[in-house]
Amino acid sequence: MMKILGVIPARYASTRFPGKPLALVAGKPMIQCVYERAQQARMLTDLCVATDDERIANVVEGFGGQVFMTADDHPSGSDRIAEVVGSYLPNIDIVVNIQGDEPLIAPDAIDLAVSILRTDPNAEVSTLARPITSVSELENPNIVKVVVASDQTALYFSRSPIPFCRDCKTREDWLKFYPYLKHLGVYVYRREALLEFVDWPPGNLERIEQLEQLRFLEHGIKIHVARTEYDSRCVDTPEDLEALNRDLMTDKNFSNG
Repeated sequence: MMKILGVIPARYASTRFPGKPLALVAGKPMIQCVYERAQQARMLTDLCVATDDERIANVVEGFGGQVFMTADDHPSGSDRIAEVVGSYLPNIDIVVNIQGDEPLIAPDAIDLAVSILRTDPNAEVSTLARPITSVSELENPNIVKVVVASDQTALYFSRSPIPFCRDCKTREDWLKFYPYLKHLGVYVYRREALLEFVDWPPGNLERIEQLEQLRFLEHGIKIHVARTEYDSRCVDTPEDLEALNRDLMTDKNFSNG
């Protein structure tokens, strides 16, 4: 049986939102919300949190989750996950990077991304994208755009609107001429691909865009992209959390767990 591990990297010392994994979403720590949603994914055979902070580890253990302590100097969540896979769980086949600031992550979205590597033995990395439907999304540099080839692999990721529509007069025209895609930050790797990735130094494209997935493309590794209608809702700031909690208070269909 293929072993598929979901890992939620979590650090306390966020610049914009210190202590974010422990912030309450509808009365529960955010890390617990993410964990419980991920537990509902049918394709994961195991799940854990990777952290460098005892406070986070204590909370995870308190709600019955699995947690691994990692070094405190990792530059990214991918590096933190690689430590777990390399040091603690050597028999894992596929690794899923589940963002710790998406408390409403859809289990079906995780399964969709995993299904690519389960069904295609040549695929090494996969991720998700959804249609961009507004000019504000298209122009927002915090929303990463992806261009996909005919084989459904990524040609490029950028914070800029890509591709450029030379003959369009307005941004609204851009959306009529081309199916622009928003990249969603769920990554699925074969174990070997992840361990190779963290050994490579960041390339020029990654440094200028500040998008680590470009490291794969710079090394000739294809990233397979599955399209979905699901849209992530990240909590980057305390203001984002306040807005999310306000919305959840009025959502009668919401179940926190």
